[in-house]
Order: sequence, then C-alpha cells, then structure tokens
Amino acid sequence: MALTIDDLNDQTRFRLFLTLSYTEIVPFVLDYVRRRTNVTVFFWSTCLIFLGFAVIIRVDIAGLFELKKILYHSLLGFLVLPILIIPIHEGLHIIPYFISGARNIRVGKDLSQYMFYVTAHKYVATPIQFKIVALIPFIVISLSAIFLTLWLPGLWKWSFSLFLFVHSTMCAGDFAMLNFYFINRARKIYTWDDADLKEAYFYDEI
Repeated sequence: MALTIDDLNDQTRFRLFLTLSYTEIVPFVLDYVRRRTNVTVFFWSTCLIFLGFAVIIRVDIAGLFELKKILYHSLLGFLVLPILIIPIHEGLHIIPYFISGARNIRVGKDLSQYMFYVTAHKYVATPIQFKIVALIPFIVISLSAIFLTLWLPGLWKWSFSLFLFVHSTMCAGDFAMLNFYFINRARKIYTWDDADLKEAYFYDEI
C-alpha cells in the first residue's frame, strides 16, 4: 500500500533529513552534478560521447552544403529544438507520476534560475518511482534523437546530433537528483513536495 504524508510523519518509522526549497534547487543541482560518482561519470561521459557523435557528423558533411544552410541547421539543433522539446521533456516526467497514482501534478518554472520543473503535490514517491520519473525524459528523447540522426538525410543529421548533445546537458538537474539518491543509497528515501510552499521533503526509513 502506498505511503502517505501522515505515515512519513511517524517519527518511530521515518526521519525528515532534508527540506529543499525550490529557490535552492540550482545550487543543489550544481553541487550534486559535480560530485564524482558512477552516476555523474556516466552522465558526463554520455554528454561527451554525444558531442563526439555530433562532431563526426559535422566533419562528414563538411564542404557538402552552403554555409548559410549549415548555420540555419546549427541554430535549429543548438537553440530551437531544445526550446521546443521543453514541454515534451516535462510531459515525460508527468507520465510515470500519473501511472503510479499521482493526480495533483503541476508544471512550474523559475526563470530567475532558468529552470522548469514537474511536481506531484503532496504525493509520496518511493525511491524507484522518483528514479523512473527522473530518467524517462533522458532515455526517451535521447533514443529518439539518435534514431532521427541516423535516419534523416543531410543537414538534418547535424541538427539532431547537435540537439542530442544539448538536450543531454539539459538533463543535468535530473542526474543531480539521481546522484543525490546514489550518494545516499544507504538510506531508503521517500519524498513529497508541497507545491504551494515550493518545498520538497526527503525522509529516510529508520
């Protein structure tokens, strides 16, 4: 049976060990995405591999197209497609939340921190649920971008290979949270958000 907030407030079973304000998310992300673990080694290595993939594509098409067209597709891959993918990225976070039973799911933004986020208001997420929510956009969009890069012709390969790299870097926040769970893997962490107060709460099982 799914845990409730009242269950987590039972101090004989659970302990609140972190309260994270949404205003502190960027410093939190920067801290945990820099900590070297298997998670961050995988993340940064993947980003470098995707960058190398884009460079190979660019070298392969050198001299075949006009500079104006190359610049146009560079803009598409570096800026336009990453912006357009934001609603899809956030929507992919929503799906596993909804499937697991959350209903009061909210999408928000904090432009002062250059971030968008999805939160399930007052829904208790288990460790596996949280990890799936964090990983789904990276997996789905990366695989889709790889397929399109290999399948599409000409400069579209360059656009989508560049987009693949840029989107992977956009997942830094998701991997920072995964790294937080990895570093604290000795704990069984449950979490819930108060979207009105803009705070996230993390508990470990005693």
